[in-house]
Amino acid sequence: MLKAKIAVLVSGGGTNLQALIDAQESGRLSSGQIALVIATRRDAFALFRAQRAGIPAETVERAAFSTQEAFEARLLERLAANGIDLVVLAGFLHILSAGFVAHYPDRIVNVHPSLIPAYSGKGYYGIKVHEAVLAAGETETGATVHMVNEVPDGGRILFQQRVPVFPSDTPKTLQHRVMEQAEWRLLPRAVEELCAGLIAREQEGTNGMQNESKQTNLFETIQANPYPGRGILLGLTPDGTRAALAYFIMGRSAGSRSRAFAKDGDNLAIRMLDDGKIADTSLIFYTPLRTLAHAVVVTNGDQTDTICASLAEGKTFEDALMTRTFEPDAPHFTPRISSMLEFSGSFSYKLSILKAGDAAGTTTLRQTFAYEPLAGTGHLIHTYAGDGKTLPSFSGEPVAMAVLDDCGAFAQALWSALNPENRVSLYVRFTNLQTNEFEDRILNQYETQGEPA
Repeated sequence: MLKAKIAVLVSGGGTNLQALIDAQESGRLSSGQIALVIATRRDAFALFRAQRAGIPAETVERAAFSTQEAFEARLLERLAANGIDLVVLAGFLHILSAGFVAHYPDRIVNVHPSLIPAYSGKGYYGIKVHEAVLAAGETETGATVHMVNEVPDGGRILFQQRVPVFPSDTPKTLQHRVMEQAEWRLLPRAVEELCAGLIAREQEGTNGMQNESKQTNLFETIQANPYPGRGILLGLTPDGTRAALAYFIMGRSAGSRSRAFAKDGDNLAIRMLDDGKIADTSLIFYTPLRTLAHAVVVTNGDQTDTICASLAEGKTFEDALMTRTFEPDAPHFTPRISSMLEFSGSFSYKLSILKAGDAAGTTTLRQTFAYEPLAGTGHLIHTYAGDGKTLPSFSGEPVAMAVLDDCGAFAQALWSALNPENRVSLYVRFTNLQTNEFEDRILNQYETQGEPA
């Protein structure tokens, strides 16, 4: 792959398409080539922009198909026929199904005219977003470029840019400022980085798809996110002899920062440092880790006990989580992340996330990921994709990460990578797969750190 082939899907004027064309012509978009434009309206001005730039363009109208499935099948056929590597939604006014997204995992990118999760999801598109921002009296808004997953506007956030809202603004003037100061800048940058990544992965022999043996640098990933929230990492040490786990919590309020991890036998407990700083501790005071005869359960809430009770009754990890949902802390709807290391027979592990399936929090999306361990590799899942007034949920699959061979060094490196303003506590445990004996570390922000737990 000399250059990644890009398809741009549009429904209207194509201003973001033009931003990509301009970036391509100026050399700012050099790792990819716009190979196809598909418009959902025959009168879309985007078709003229494509023709003027010498880019093949087609029309696939939704109204021409009796079902969403038939419409998407036609889109997929045209993408496949043109050998498309990356799909860009640029003012594309149709929600794509999970089935469609599954054909291009982590290879569909969208630009949305707000600071997701604010003013996002079903019903928020185009000028309607700016009307809502003005009606709410906001003083700032912006744009977000994100990957597309099964939840509308719910995919992994790549870039965001804030834009001021002025008292004199109309929806149209605000829309133009957001496009000019945010959308037209962020989208070409994101597309270039994604295309460069696709080329690099193909050169590594992965054919453009994520290979879990190609590990992300854990510490760079955590460092890049000022507020990952609570996170779980499970994996296997490089020598293949020890199961690795890490659990961390972060906090922005005085109450959530008034916590520390403490041992309770072979379990992990959360100890409140100042009970008077928060009235309701139900969502921050729980047992995050319990050690069972042939398993260890780690979660970010009281579902630890739900899972352990289910296992005691002969039920499964998944059975237990079917009875739970995300946390009732609107508007964030913090995901519940859960995990289990299984030591009966061969070692394996699972990670799960329960999160809101829509912006209103009326449905629950339940996902479980099961792994056969690979030496030197772990998988990280956490609650938030970043910081913000309303916290965006983690999306996509757990990220494959490299695990260090030394428990203490791993704990210190992970602790250093966590944002020092927001980190609260970290627990790391390495378990010998032959003897079941473990070595662990606890680090607390407001107590002496670095000693063996």
